Order: sequence, then structure tokens, then C-alpha cells
Amino acid sequence: MLRFHLSLNVSNLPKAVAFLQGVLGVPAAKQRADYAKFELDSPPLVLSLEPRSPTTYGSLNHVGFRFSDSQSLVEAQARLEQAGIPTQREEGVECCYSRQTKFWVHDLDQRLWEFYTLDEDLDHRGSGQSLEEMVGEEAAEKIAKQHEPIVWEHRMYEPFSCPVSYCDEVRLRGSFNVPVSLEEMRAQLAQAFEAMRPGGRLTVHVLTSEEAVMGDLRLPGPAAYVKYVPVRTDLLSAIEAAGFVDVQLSTFRSGACFEHEGVPLRETQIVARRPAEESSEVCSVVFKGPFLKVTDDQGNEWRRGEMVSISRTRWESLQNSSVADLFVMLPETATVSHCGV
Repeated sequence: MLRFHLSLNVSNLPKAVAFLQGVLGVPAAKQRADYAKFELDSPPLVLSLEPRSPTTYGSLNHVGFRFSDSQSLVEAQARLEQAGIPTQREEGVECCYSRQTKFWVHDLDQRLWEFYTLDEDLDHRGSGQSLEEMVGEEAAEKIAKQHEPIVWEHRMYEPFSCPVSYCDEVRLRGSFNVPVSLEEMRAQLAQAFEAMRPGGRLTVHVLTSEEAVMGDLRLPGPAAYVKYVPVRTDLLSAIEAAGFVDVQLSTFRSGACFEHEGVPLRETQIVARRPAEESSEVCSVVFKGPFLKVTDDQGNEWRRGEMVSISRTRWESLQNSSVADLFVMLPETATVSHCGV
């Protein structure tokens, strides 16, 4: 089958794969730390993803066609040459975790078009196409860390001793459902903040209450280990005081799990992030509503429909949040597209 081939540059390969799995409804046919590929029969498409910064290299890597046999490839090359289009042929080249026979052409705007056959799959990317050579050693190290996140988890009654080396995520499960003072809770959250890389994620999973819980707790089942329940607003304030941003109640329901002396106790999961290192690049973003105005944890005030200039780092964090659909980035150069009217 002749398939159209589209190769995109993406800033975060794992997140791009997860997004496209939802869009296309199929898992990636091939996924490595530095490469991913989707294969569709309807429409016949080979969609590959390369971990290269779209800001630096543009969103489009290259386009082309994959042929089912070498004879069709030879005929296509002959047809282009006869049309006056010069081609560059490569025999048995190793790239993209496969061995391919191909030729390349440039269009009038210097975009690359690739015409190839897939000869066999390989367990390595290919000579001359290592991730370090493509994007540099520093960027390659960051990409590798995206696929191997370092997670530190603390559970109820375990000693609270954060790792010395930086981690990408800290998970605190029941950590504050043991007797702990507000000062101790703040100190532990500050330790978690210091142990985390910029942009890292914090997850806190506990029972919380609306007001201070007095007396001995005697909860049923596994919850019998719970001996203290923090006031939810105190916990949120402590997380903010530690320096975390984009704090959100990811699990919080109207119904309570338990009740103690008339005080409802609710399962609460809170996610937050350590601020990422700010980019010098800025972009223009509009808050779509439905509220008149909102203020984020970095002090940006968003009024509905008005354009706000923020760093590209901040925009990327908004894209990865649950409120991503409420914001839209405006391109530097105005573009015209079909609006469906």
C-alpha cells in the first residue's frame, strides 16, 4: 500500500504520543526514547514524531511517501527526474529504527520530501542519526529524562527523608494523616520542593476536613491507620507557602468518605508543580472565559477576551493543565483559515 508520510518535530515526545493516541484512536506502532511512529490504514498514513524543538526547527520535519516495493520507488524516481526534479538517492540507509531505501527532493520552499521503502526494522536508530547528533548532548539528556522520570514516594508512618538527588515527581500518600503539626507539614513540603527539579510535579493524597478534628479517630477498615486529618485550607496554604504553583484539587467529591463527631472527612488528592525555569521567549495568550477575570499563581491577571504576554514556559504549563481549553495562543504573524461559516 502506498502511504503518505508525515514527520513532525515535537517538544515533548511522551506527551505528543499520548495526545495522538487519543486523536487517532490507536497506540503508537513504534515508540523509543527518541522516536515514535503511528501507522494508519484509513487514511493510509505513516506519522512519525521527532523530539526536536518546534521553536528552533519548526513544526514540520519532512513529508513524503512510503512505497510497498522497490519497483514502485524506482518508477517514482524516474518520473520525478524526467519532470526535471533532481533527486538524492540512499541505498539501505539505517534511520528511524529501520533500514530503508529512499530518495529525497526539495520543493520550492526547501521543504524535504522523502520517498522510500521500509526494508526491515532495527533495534537501533541508525548510524549518523543518534539523538545526540540530531539535537545536541544537553537536549538529548533532557529528552531521555522525559522517558525515565525519577519518582520519590512517601507513605504514612515511613521516615520522611527526601532524596539527595533531584527527582521529577514527589508523591505523598497519607503523609499528613499521622499526627503532625502545621509547622512540620510546612517543613516537609519545603523539603519536597527542594528535592524536585524545576517543573516537577507534587501529588498529595490524604483525608482532609473542613475544620479541625478533635478527639481520637476511630475509622473503619484500612482507614484505622489514620490518626490525624488536616484542615484542607491549611494544607493548601502550606503547599503554596512551600513555593508550589498551579495547585489543584484533582480528587475532591461532594460526598464524604467518613464522619467524625459531625465533621465530614473527604478523600483529597492535590497536584501542584514546582515553577519551571522561565524562557526568555514570550507569546500572546487570550483567556476565553467563562469568568470575567482570573489570576494565576504567578500573578498574571487574565480578563476575558484580552491579550496577555507571558513566557513560553508559562504557556507550555497552561497547555499541560486541566484548564488548557480556556486559553488560546495568538501567532506572531496573522494567519487566515477556514472558520466554518
